[in-house]
Amino acid sequence: MSGRVGDLSPRQKEALAKFRENVQDVLPTLPNPDDYFLLRWLRARSFDLQKSEAMLRKHVEVRKQKDIDNIMSWQPPEVVQQYLSGGMCGYDLDGCPIWYDIIGPLDAKGLLLSATKQDLVKTKMRDCELLLRECACQTEKTGKKIETITLIYDCEGLGLKHLWKPAVEAYGEFLCMFEENYPETLKRLFVIKANWKEVILKHVSPDQLPVEYGGTMTDPDGDPKCKSKINYGGDIPKKYYVRDQVKQQYEHSVQISRGSSHQVEYEILFPGCVLRWQFMSDGSDIGFGIFLKTKMGERQRAGEMTEVLANQRYNAHLVPEDGTLTCSDPGIYVLRFDNTYSFIHAKKVSFTVEVLLPDKASEEKMKQLGAVTPK
Repeated sequence: MSGRVGDLSPRQKEALAKFRENVQDVLPTLPNPDDYFLLRWLRARSFDLQKSEAMLRKHVEVRKQKDIDNIMSWQPPEVVQQYLSGGMCGYDLDGCPIWYDIIGPLDAKGLLLSATKQDLVKTKMRDCELLLRECACQTEKTGKKIETITLIYDCEGLGLKHLWKPAVEAYGEFLCMFEENYPETLKRLFVIKANWKEVILKHVSPDQLPVEYGGTMTDPDGDPKCKSKINYGGDIPKKYYVRDQVKQQYEHSVQISRGSSHQVEYEILFPGCVLRWQFMSDGSDIGFGIFLKTKMGERQRAGEMTEVLANQRYNAHLVPEDGTLTCSDPGIYVLRFDNTYSFIHAKKVSFTVEVLLPDKASEEKMKQLGAVTPK
């Protein structure tokens, strides 16, 4: 049995019912938690209930952290809009949307010098949400369930410039984000460079494929590349390079020894307060994550605390990183700069952190309590 709606074994049907029961507390926070949706998470973890539930709950937290419900109203930075190549264009023979990733003209190094990794990841998540919405539109239009996409990965022009280590690592994170948050949505992947047009035309009608890729589709103005739908990137002007134009003054600076980490604690007295941070590193990347202490009055290791914002490595030596977190629970929040993975290099990290109060009433409470942050 395929594990899809209408093709479930008795064991799979039982697993679906149990899975829905186990995650019923988070279903109202999800856009369309029907059987098709839940089965995607079950198939991604071979119908292992415990692993499927953990995967879905992690996705729910990511949706909250990234404000995914409102992501379509968010606009990426100008440089990302203009130079991050790719786009949605046409449908395959089954009506599934087609997304193009254009690698050759992509200036990966320029992007990473001009935009934060958070903005790039958020842009890719926005693209994923756009594709899911298009799947829903196609479902309504065709009268059959559309829940997957076709990806055309154009490697023409792929060269050494694309193998720059921070760019390769960033792309790896994009793939992990896709796999962890949009499981079982990739129907078919074409990696193309030469002698590929006949293969694609077995799955995509010519009128749904740009002339550039062997079809007959053009833009209204006759452009064979359909640039109104697909961004072809290009070299990024250095005027966009953030590190060269922004001279940020940071409140704190710390040297983190090789193989170690640095923790900064902030006390949050009531829900709704917002932590806001910005940091940069010298020479190389740095790990960063946020944790909630489980024991007061003593330093805890990362594994002993509750992870609130997953620890990741950031290229903060290229572009300063910034972000916010709305604290849903009171307690001691620990911002942790992680250099434990580096066995050779110490890292200098400069950072600024603010605690923003949710409203005036909370501000008055703070004054009355005489709270001081950081701890």
